[in-house]
Amino acid sequence: MPFPSPHPDTTTGPVVLDRREGPYGEVVLRRHGELLQIIANGCFLMDTSDGRSERLLVRAALDRLDRLAPGTDAPALLIGGLGVGFSLAEAAAEPRWGRVTVVEREEAVIDWHRGDGPLSAVTAEALRDPRCEVAHDDLLSHLRAAPGRYDAVCMDVDNGPGWTVTEDNGSLYAPSGLALCREALRPGGVLAVWSAQPSPTFDDTLRNAGFTRVRTEEISVARGVPDVVHFATKPA
Repeated sequence: MPFPSPHPDTTTGPVVLDRREGPYGEVVLRRHGELLQIIANGCFLMDTSDGRSERLLVRAALDRLDRLAPGTDAPALLIGGLGVGFSLAEAAAEPRWGRVTVVEREEAVIDWHRGDGPLSAVTAEALRDPRCEVAHDDLLSHLRAAPGRYDAVCMDVDNGPGWTVTEDNGSLYAPSGLALCREALRPGGVLAVWSAQPSPTFDDTLRNAGFTRVRTEEISVARGVPDVVHFATKPA
């Protein structure tokens, strides 16, 4: 579908480029000045302002995998959530990754990256990479069908374990959802979970779900509390 290319007057606020109603509620792409922003059910998810923490999510997962499972050849990566595409772009820019699979449940978000969509500038090169694929699927369903398929799982589908886009997303961070993440990993594999704010109890939840080497890394942002990435490892 064609998308408008407005030149907004930023004094009047954001301009909506696309608005869709889907099975999980409303999803909106809007432009505010030079920024593109994704809003889901009225909740701000992300924009194109920085991407440092989303890129770190992928980069640090590989670094951690290198330390814990040195010599892993062309590790397979699963990214939960396409968003504005920073995580996918980071993965595609790293030749050490093997297969890179992004699972995105919102068809609208995938459309925004296709062809000349508004977000195509971020991911066009990655989507041409034969290692990369985007699966239109629910993350839990994908994990359930993928035992032992991945060396790293990077989750960036919400604002964090305690701040989900939809209520049912809470199951991703519950023991049952984390068990599926663990089972989708090969022994020694790494789980990395992005969050817009620290979640002090989540580390314990990861340990209780059978993960080891649990830690949290903070990423400074321009304003407010740091973003964080929670890391955990499936025992070898």
